[in-house]
Amino acid sequence: MLSVSRRQYAQEASDALRASGIPALLARIYAARGIRRGDDVEYSLKAMLPVSRLKNAQAMARILADALSRRRKLLIIADYDADGATACALGLRGLRALGAQVDYLVPNRFEYGYGLTPEIVRLAASTKSPDIIITVDNGIASIEGVVAAQRLGIDVLVTDHHLPGDELPSAQCIVNPNQPGCEFPSKHLAGVGVMFYVLAALRAELRSRGAFERTREPNLAGLLDLVALGTVADVVPLDTNNRILVHHGLKRIREGHPQPGIRALYQVAARDPRRASAYDLGFLLGPRLNAAGRLTDMTLGIECLVTDSDSRALAIARELDRLNRERRNIETTMQDTALDDLAGVDVSDRFSLCLYREAWHQGVVGILA
Repeated sequence: MLSVSRRQYAQEASDALRASGIPALLARIYAARGIRRGDDVEYSLKAMLPVSRLKNAQAMARILADALSRRRKLLIIADYDADGATACALGLRGLRALGAQVDYLVPNRFEYGYGLTPEIVRLAASTKSPDIIITVDNGIASIEGVVAAQRLGIDVLVTDHHLPGDELPSAQCIVNPNQPGCEFPSKHLAGVGVMFYVLAALRAELRSRGAFERTREPNLAGLLDLVALGTVADVVPLDTNNRILVHHGLKRIREGHPQPGIRALYQVAARDPRRASAYDLGFLLGPRLNAAGRLTDMTLGIECLVTDSDSRALAIARELDRLNRERRNIETTMQDTALDDLAGVDVSDRFSLCLYREAWHQGVVGILA
């Protein structure tokens, strides 16, 4: 029998929303979802939280502006999930548009594990010879990795959104809304969102130095499709600030201006980008992008997002689609085995269960759990 329950909402919030010009039905729906002011559903880019409130964003911008003027080599070290891939692609596209000499390296989870480890630092130094390492979606826990880089004469800039431990790395600069002393009101920026703010701060710093007096200023809003994809795929709460970022990213996709890689991912997912939704990003594009990091190497996903060639983007997207189908098959097999293992277990007096099979795939076991 169908049961209908009425969602409770604060009448004063609904009244305030109606007073701001929002229709009564929408006001009740918004109030039931915790929205209390009309400003909270204002999605213009001008309503974004200002860069100045994100601790160290402007300081990092000054460091990067100096690096650009000195032609120092930058290297992005990315996480191997969809947030890390989009943050890396955003950083590459944004920094290059601003005049930087920048490359990237993403750890293979099966060889190097997570984050800026000393092993990754040594690999970066031997293969890329950077002057500065920039972490995206990782680095806040990389105490030893930062020390290893400094011993090799490499400066480290950390951009991350994960919760820090008791000790912070001794990086030259850290931008993380969750670090101690950061008063940024939104603590839910994804790694790609943090990188977007750093790029916005850098553009403002370069503008103040007269960098765009004889050249066109890059339009960073043109990269918001990457920000939207990473934000939704990382399943961070869609607070007001994140909703603004996602709203404008989806708007660009719907209006026919996505990156070639995002357009290609829509094509292999058999979805119409003119009707792009958060569902598409979270359940169709995100898993295909994540499949690269889970089964092989996220380099494949990043290359899909940074290429300007439609044909190359489509070829990579088809490979990502194949990997995602393989991931689903592996996950199904592992789930069947896990359920068989649990069939004879009495769980009535257990607070937790731990299952282990040596043959289970390291890159898939997390989503199986």
